[in-house]
Amino acid sequence: MDYHSFYYMMADGTVKQVNPFTGVEVWTVSERGNRAITDAGKEPADKPIVPHTLEDHCSFCETRTLETAPEKSRVVRRNGQYSFLHHLPTTRYFDESALFRRVSNLFEIVSINYWRKNYDYKLSPKNQAWKDEYLSSPEGLQHALDVLEYKLKRSGRSDEEIAAIPIETKFILMDAFFGGGHELIIPQRHYRPGARFANDLHSTGDMSDEEHWQYFLFIIDAMVDTIENNRYVRYLSVFKNWLKPAGASFDHLHTQIVAIDEWGASIERQVEMIKKDKNYFNTFGPNFAGLHNLVFAENDYALAFIGIGHRYPTVEIYSKSVNARPYEHTPEEVRGMSDLVKACHAAIGGKVSVNEEWYYTPIDSIFKMPWHINIKMRINVPAGFEGGTSIYINPLMPIDLRDRLVPVLYQLRNEGKCSANIRIAEECRVLPNPLNYHKNS
Repeated sequence: MDYHSFYYMMADGTVKQVNPFTGVEVWTVSERGNRAITDAGKEPADKPIVPHTLEDHCSFCETRTLETAPEKSRVVRRNGQYSFLHHLPTTRYFDESALFRRVSNLFEIVSINYWRKNYDYKLSPKNQAWKDEYLSSPEGLQHALDVLEYKLKRSGRSDEEIAAIPIETKFILMDAFFGGGHELIIPQRHYRPGARFANDLHSTGDMSDEEHWQYFLFIIDAMVDTIENNRYVRYLSVFKNWLKPAGASFDHLHTQIVAIDEWGASIERQVEMIKKDKNYFNTFGPNFAGLHNLVFAENDYALAFIGIGHRYPTVEIYSKSVNARPYEHTPEEVRGMSDLVKACHAAIGGKVSVNEEWYYTPIDSIFKMPWHINIKMRINVPAGFEGGTSIYINPLMPIDLRDRLVPVLYQLRNEGKCSANIRIAEECRVLPNPLNYHKNS
């Protein structure tokens, strides 16, 4: 296998990389590798916060629940057990704290009008019944009207224009709250427990392994619900933008799910690769990474390695399962992925801005690709050189990123802050072809 054409070092120490799945060309220049991966430590210490038991720092905080769209579902913890609650009325929002909440994004990437005008989309009977029930109560109707008014004002409508909209039209506009295809999954906390300063934000790595597993199960539950209620969906883009350099509007942790009617160029390219070679993801994923000592963590269900050919330093976590879509995985397989993803976030640190991106077999594809998640560290900004050459400068050598993460993972495991079942560095088995996605296909 000619791996050299994708990953090699020049005599001066420059590492040239080409991503085998996207074709993106990346150089890592050795002199730039010593740059700090975050400037969070420079955050002024004179930005204290007043800790609140019930937080109210932004519209995603639990005391400001009525600033978001009607809640589709939530996760609550009772006596150590987790439950999913669906379609609560407004009057029950504050009965107990929600560990995670699911609501529609008010400012959709793919709007409900897109589905209406291109596919004659209508709310499913299930979602129409929920909408009717929700708006039948005075509290629910007032909540929906208030949120719609806020949305319209942010979209540039004046008070007079909003007041002139007939109530029947407003009811139609509210369909986006009950059956739109752009979801937000919002964890409870804004700040870490005991936070004193504004940069002590609650990040993915601050969750317990159990909480993060419930987070993943809740995201997957939302994926299934979206697919069941919109037959025109062909793929769901699942991603997390953490902190402003990664594109976040709020410094409050959240994951987004966007329904789309196509796969996108990247997924289409990868499916074409699978058509030619079903084992492509093994060959250029863990096999490639293993031969270059880039696999740094695994458990029985997933493995993690440093990705090559990315614009930003990137960790890739792959499911070993024969199942190729998140919602086809068993709870144990989801837990394996969840534990490894959470450990990688914790090792990177919550003060580093990252994107988390999910990839998996599209809904209507007969060619299977494995569920995998990329965590991209947004520590560099592509500039003029990249724009003029399409060669991207990644400041961290893959080996250097591995060597930064491994000691932290050992420490996390020793302190009981990540799963004891995770094998690290030389403990990894690095077996050939560990991904089973293409079996039985």
